[in-house]
Amino acid sequence: MAVLEIRDLHVTVTTDAGVIPILNGVNLTVRTGETHAIMGPNGSGKSTLAYTIAGHPKYTVTEGTITLDGVDVLAMTVDERARAGLFLAMQYPVEIPGVTVTNFLRTAKTAVEGEAPAIRSWTKDVKAAMKNLRMDPKFAQRNVNEGFSGGEKKRHEILQLELLKPAIAILDETDSGLDVDALKIVSEGVNRAKDATDLGVLLITHYTRILRYITPQFVHVMVAGRVVEEGGPELAERLENEGYDRYLDPAAPIEA
Repeated sequence: MAVLEIRDLHVTVTTDAGVIPILNGVNLTVRTGETHAIMGPNGSGKSTLAYTIAGHPKYTVTEGTITLDGVDVLAMTVDERARAGLFLAMQYPVEIPGVTVTNFLRTAKTAVEGEAPAIRSWTKDVKAAMKNLRMDPKFAQRNVNEGFSGGEKKRHEILQLELLKPAIAILDETDSGLDVDALKIVSEGVNRAKDATDLGVLLITHYTRILRYITPQFVHVMVAGRVVEEGGPELAERLENEGYDRYLDPAAPIEA
């Protein structure tokens, strides 16, 4: 069992206006086999948490710890985090001109595993995963995300997830920009990965629609850079009905 532990995490970002605090003492534990959903209004720090775990240089940790199985994640480079079993599906996947999907995936797999996968079995796995995600086989020879639609980019993120087989996956608003059919297909890919490898999932979202397909055991509400309430799937339903006003109004009581 892999365990990702975040303790009293404080993070800042430097802008033209100066240093701005984003995370203000986040505590969270994600284990393999668990699905956690983080919900909250825009600007609450959800994506900052995701990118800090992954090691984005834009964000500076000023206090607190992130560990994976007791090992200091913050001391790791980005590639070391990936090899340790962490995976980030980005909200806005970037284009990589000149690098085909086929070369990208095999290079990533080689980097994570420490050796190149056998061509025959790897080709079979890629084709099967693409078929499950209803991706045209021609995408394998296209440059990464170049000219891809929003839905195609998100399917490619989940294709990586299924092939790289991480221990803990952080999905940063994977549902954004997806129509109903694409949302279902992407969700099925996440569920397949979890069933196949006992994946731990940290799912960041604004809405409950993806939670109809990927059922979380734990729901965390993040506001102003900290987790202000936690519960089960019923909490997500309440948020769908009530919104976040009760957390934004300082006079409104928040349940422990």
